[in-house]
Amino acid sequence: MDDHTKNVEILVSPVGTFRRVSSELDEKQQHGDNIVDWDGSEDAENPRNWNPQTKMVHVMLVSAFTFYSNIAAVIFAPGAQYLVKEFNITDSLVASLTVSVYVLGYCVGPFLIAPLSEIYGRLIVYHVCNLVYEGFIIGCALSTNASMFLAFRFLCGCAGAAPMAVGGGTIADLYVSAERGKAMALFSMGPLLGPVIGPVVGGFLTQYSGWRWTFWLIFIMAGIISLVSIVFMRETFEPVLLKRKAAALRETTGNDRLRARTDDENVTQWQLLGRAVARPTKMLLFSPIILLISLYCAFMFGLTYLLYTTFPSVFQDKYGWGPSLAGLAYLGLAIGMIISVGVIGAVSDKQLRKAKDAGEPVRPEIRLLLSVWMSPVVCVGFFWYGWGAQADTHWIVPVLGTFVIGFGSFMILMPSQIYLVDAFGAEASASALAANTFMRSLFGAFLPLAGPPLYKGLGLGWGNSLLAFISLAFVPVPFLFFKYGERLRARFPVDY
Repeated sequence: MDDHTKNVEILVSPVGTFRRVSSELDEKQQHGDNIVDWDGSEDAENPRNWNPQTKMVHVMLVSAFTFYSNIAAVIFAPGAQYLVKEFNITDSLVASLTVSVYVLGYCVGPFLIAPLSEIYGRLIVYHVCNLVYEGFIIGCALSTNASMFLAFRFLCGCAGAAPMAVGGGTIADLYVSAERGKAMALFSMGPLLGPVIGPVVGGFLTQYSGWRWTFWLIFIMAGIISLVSIVFMRETFEPVLLKRKAAALRETTGNDRLRARTDDENVTQWQLLGRAVARPTKMLLFSPIILLISLYCAFMFGLTYLLYTTFPSVFQDKYGWGPSLAGLAYLGLAIGMIISVGVIGAVSDKQLRKAKDAGEPVRPEIRLLLSVWMSPVVCVGFFWYGWGAQADTHWIVPVLGTFVIGFGSFMILMPSQIYLVDAFGAEASASALAANTFMRSLFGAFLPLAGPPLYKGLGLGWGNSLLAFISLAFVPVPFLFFKYGERLRARFPVDY
């Protein structure tokens, strides 16, 4: 432990040692050492040194945030037809937007929320967004016309984007690169299970209690999770924690020159905020890695949302299932995604350790190996699902096809997110994921609108085959980034 570390360590010790430490600090100040940092590599206040249980609680709570945020995106889908009738909506586009406008909010929210988390910290952003979200959910439940409903649902999406945009940053705060695979896999359970469980619950709830109760259920769920987070969550963002530590030391010592290691005295708070707000846009525009990875993820995300929005009609028309039973068609996707999360959690970190043990550079691109191997699987799944449904086979055949789609798509989405977190670190991972979330949500909002006319014009067989062929065109992307990603990051650095 160096001299500077000893100074800081003793300064936060009991008052009895203060006089001796002050003299040491004064001596250090004469040499211009006024930088406040952690008390060595094992400082208990550093979130990366928290005990495993505390870290896991934070990951589980952030995953719970994403769960209720994502379940809200589709839980209303089975009840949309009843809202359309109640509000006398005759425009088919407006009717479709009652579901997808929520995901459109995911496009807008991250561009403000993620930068704010990199200025003011993760915790305050979570708490404020949770509170605002619940207010807008009440607005949805009490809406009296289509315009009011669409406005509140869009704003719900904006606020609900917080854990999607900031969650990866929280994990980067808590874990070093080699430990993030399992944490990201657990974090992904919320976005995974939400859209799958939502229609099942929504179908039964709408049938027996009405569409408004889908929103009251989300309000209750979000309220409980938010209260638990207020009790158990702490700030994890290093610059904010070091800034607080420096402020406490300035007050204790009377030395106004003490500054956190992460502070930049030449930049004002407004300049920092301006840079942070612009950062996701700059990353999306000037980093080919973020642009192309986000585009690939966006297409996969859009395809899954296209399936979410067309499953009810496909299984009701083809197999005569009622609204509540049709929700069970989502279970194929769910099981495929759950298995993929298990594979990612078991393999991703081991791949990094294997490279380290072999004396190879531990590059973030190693995270993409799973995507390299599994990217063709999505194409197989769409052929399977489309032609199985087209041929009126037993319902298990198309559901097994959706299982393959769910497995393959998540083997692309999840490693890509872990890669962005590793490549851009704790300081900028939230912005990188915000750019990624923007692209995914844009496709998630609008690609499903193409589903009904696509299937009507080409049928389920050729319609899904077209999606499979487009997916096939993206298959080389993970391999290209695995091979050339490090070179591209060096060639196109983003000043963030």
